[in-house]
Amino acid sequence: MVKAYLRYEFSSAFGVITSSANPAYDGSGKLLFTSALECISVWNAKQGSLIRTLSPVVASSSGGGAAGGSVAEVTVIACAPTGSIIAAGYSDGTIRLWDYQSGDCAVTFKGHKSAVSSLRYHSGGALLASGGRDTDVIVWDVVGETGLYRLRGHKDQVTDLTFLPRQSKLASCSKDGLVKVWDLDTQHCCQTVGGYKAEVWSLDVHPEAGLLVTGATDDEIRMFSIRDPESADIDAAAPGATGAASAAGGSGGGRDHTVLVPMGAVKRGAASHERVALIRFSGGGGWLAVQGAGRGLEMFRVRDEDEARRKMKRRKKRRKEKSTKKEKEGKGKGKAGGVESDEDDDAAVAGAADDGDDGVKAGDVLEAVQLISSKHGKIRAFAFAPPAARLPTGVACRLALALATNQIEVVDVSAESPEYSTSGRLELPGHRSDVRCLALSPDDAALLTGSSDALKLWNPRTGACLATMDSGYALSVLFVPGNKFAVVGTKAGTLEVFDLGAATRVHVEEAAHGGAVWSLAALPDKSGFVSGGADKSVKFWQWSVVTTAGAGAEGGGRSLRLAHSRTVAMADDVLSVRVSPDGRLLAVALLDATIKVYYADSMKFFLSLYGHKLPVLCMDISSDSTLLVTGSSDKNIKVWGLDFGDCHKSLFAHGDAVMSVAWVPGTHYAFSAGKDRLLKYWDLDRFELLLELPGHHGELWALGVSQFGDFVVTGSHDRSIRRWERTAEPFFVEEERERRLESLFEQDMENTAADRDAAALGGEGAAGGEGGAAAPAGRRTLETVSAADSIIDALEAAALEMDRLRQADKEAAEAERTGKPPPRPLPINAVMGGMPPSAYVLKVVSGVRASELEQAVMLLPFADALKLLSYLPRWLEAGGPAVELTVRLAVLLVRLHQGALQTTAAARPVLLGLQRRLRRAAQGLKDVVGFNMAALGHLARRARERDGGTEADGVAGVKRQLAGPA
Repeated sequence: MVKAYLRYEFSSAFGVITSSANPAYDGSGKLLFTSALECISVWNAKQGSLIRTLSPVVASSSGGGAAGGSVAEVTVIACAPTGSIIAAGYSDGTIRLWDYQSGDCAVTFKGHKSAVSSLRYHSGGALLASGGRDTDVIVWDVVGETGLYRLRGHKDQVTDLTFLPRQSKLASCSKDGLVKVWDLDTQHCCQTVGGYKAEVWSLDVHPEAGLLVTGATDDEIRMFSIRDPESADIDAAAPGATGAASAAGGSGGGRDHTVLVPMGAVKRGAASHERVALIRFSGGGGWLAVQGAGRGLEMFRVRDEDEARRKMKRRKKRRKEKSTKKEKEGKGKGKAGGVESDEDDDAAVAGAADDGDDGVKAGDVLEAVQLISSKHGKIRAFAFAPPAARLPTGVACRLALALATNQIEVVDVSAESPEYSTSGRLELPGHRSDVRCLALSPDDAALLTGSSDALKLWNPRTGACLATMDSGYALSVLFVPGNKFAVVGTKAGTLEVFDLGAATRVHVEEAAHGGAVWSLAALPDKSGFVSGGADKSVKFWQWSVVTTAGAGAEGGGRSLRLAHSRTVAMADDVLSVRVSPDGRLLAVALLDATIKVYYADSMKFFLSLYGHKLPVLCMDISSDSTLLVTGSSDKNIKVWGLDFGDCHKSLFAHGDAVMSVAWVPGTHYAFSAGKDRLLKYWDLDRFELLLELPGHHGELWALGVSQFGDFVVTGSHDRSIRRWERTAEPFFVEEERERRLESLFEQDMENTAADRDAAALGGEGAAGGEGGAAAPAGRRTLETVSAADSIIDALEAAALEMDRLRQADKEAAEAERTGKPPPRPLPINAVMGGMPPSAYVLKVVSGVRASELEQAVMLLPFADALKLLSYLPRWLEAGGPAVELTVRLAVLLVRLHQGALQTTAAARPVLLGLQRRLRRAAQGLKDVVGFNMAALGHLARRARERDGGTEADGVAGVKRQLAGPA
């Protein structure tokens, strides 16, 4: 009989405050968004409390599957300028739009073939631009939930992008050392700015002044003024438009296409030896922050137009005075018009594009104010609080700094003096470094984790951090019976005792071991524990309760101490120790890749287990004390019998070193965790792999299994703690094996399709690299292939049903002509649910996600595309909500198959029918939308006139009216 097992599925992750992506504020400044590996955490910016976690793992867990936790990491975050939508780019090229009020994933876009490196919303919020490591820029229609087009031209990763104000243009920068300006109307590059020595890492546009700044690997911040090529005064552009913008005009050539006009550069300060990582203007445009790749964040004050012109006049006057003085001294003749640096300014104009130009320069606009740094870690990214945020008096701007040490620091910059202060810090709900060890309490009510500098106590069911205690570099941890105290073994060789209730360290055994304490194991009689260290010794310890006196930090009362009872010398470093549950045997894993088994009471040698090629890093003894499982650096786990010491089985378990193994209590099932980022579930009676549980984004260091085996917790290098729960869903090993093979096959097929598409477009991309070119936004995925198959199946089913209906009509007409009794009515088509063929096809096509529809239609053969085209006139006649979908399909099909349609006679009547109906239907839809817009505008004006507020207040009032009573 085939054996069934109960499935373990990912339940929750906690311990990560911020990971690799940038933080972001919402429009009000009340909420702060941070990336937590594959999740997005929503924090109350004032209270520092976690409100909600946006997790694609939880959203997709209902589907089950072994890979239920395998989701890519968030790489970039962008908050929409209006509404409650936040966009997140992932390392697999996916973009998800989240509604952070409800926690739902509204839309999923799949267009990039590799990680999304940049995201930026248009000021209206209807468009979203994304740049990826695949060198492509994609523009998405957020309202229509579809991709508009893909812009190709960069030759390396797109590092940043932004929409230009009051123009239908987009600027992007890349590691290829170029800044490109794209015309979104023609979908081509209209200007390319070169002159950079290496990669361009970031750019941003001033929200009001029409300025764009870029940061690269050098020590300069370059500034450009943004011009409208359609304006009449473009011919009077600054002479500096040449030189740094040597390729200005892009594909068209000539100055008529110049958008970015150089204004010179500003030298960076103390952090100039580091490349620029991120550059951003504040919401009001009064400040510019330039983040280096290290600990520094440079702050520049942005002068307004009048102040910049006054600064320019002073600069010109000083330059003229110096030139006159040099002429009088007879030095420097003929160089009066040369470039002079402004010695009075910290931000001096760097001579690029300055000869003969008397206009406002970058040094006139930017004034270096201060350097912000954090003593708690390297700055990974930052975000300005929006203008709507309520700031204390005297604070000019507020920044949230995401640190590489898994914490958020909030900094206030003073308006009066070059000072900054830390107004808040998010640090308690996570470790500063790897989670190196963990232990579950005997009643599973508490979880203890240790890192390089702290010990944290958690509620394993809710993920709440209950206490934080400073400690040494923790390598092993153990709960004391009663769950009120804990013992930690450190890298320095000490044993530290902690009072968990008071969250304090009550005792340190300084000379416990002469090297790192790699392992602790409790004695089954609860009288003490065993420790193993790098000093080649195993030590036995007893619990000792002492009475402390005085009113010091520990106060008076009873406290726990450690009493050393016995030391056993070993031949090599001890890496792991375990005591059998019956208390009879002690297993010791040594650095020489062997395991020594002793009688625990007398320490008499019993067995020597050898077979691993590299040292054994972890082991565990089953609840019935009959089996020992060991995990090694050689990537194998071995199962040993403790009666004769024979090796029952050796299994190649992981793709890297096995760091932790644990039995499920009362069974011969076991879990193993490795550096390959996988948690695996085994049946070690049958020696079969049951489940692979991916999800971690770093090496796994430790795992713990609950007393009843209903959940498992793991700790990792990615600083996350993950909980996996046993469900009531049964599964079979053979089905799970087939599912893993199918997943590998699908992944390989998707990668092959992506490579084929890239090869097909390689020549085009190479040829059009300078000018830039457009392509479809989406990419072929398993979902789009499945959607295309469903459309083809629906067309075939509809064709068969139409043939059946025509045959029935023919038989009925023949019976009426011959006077025979009419045939019996046709039975309802169960496949189509009794729907007419046209309505059935419409239902299937409408069920395809808008973001996948274009790619699904592109995969249709021409014959099926022609069939689909023939249904469009009927849908237009029916009207209703299908008009917009029909218009989109008509445009898409005609654009894709224009050549074939021109040479196909059968397509002519269909196209003529569309011609008669399409414009009329689209115009009717536009009239309805226009009427609704006018009505909403009228309601907003009435609300504004009645309440005497602003236009925004009027719109808010209309929204409240439409929402109705709460």
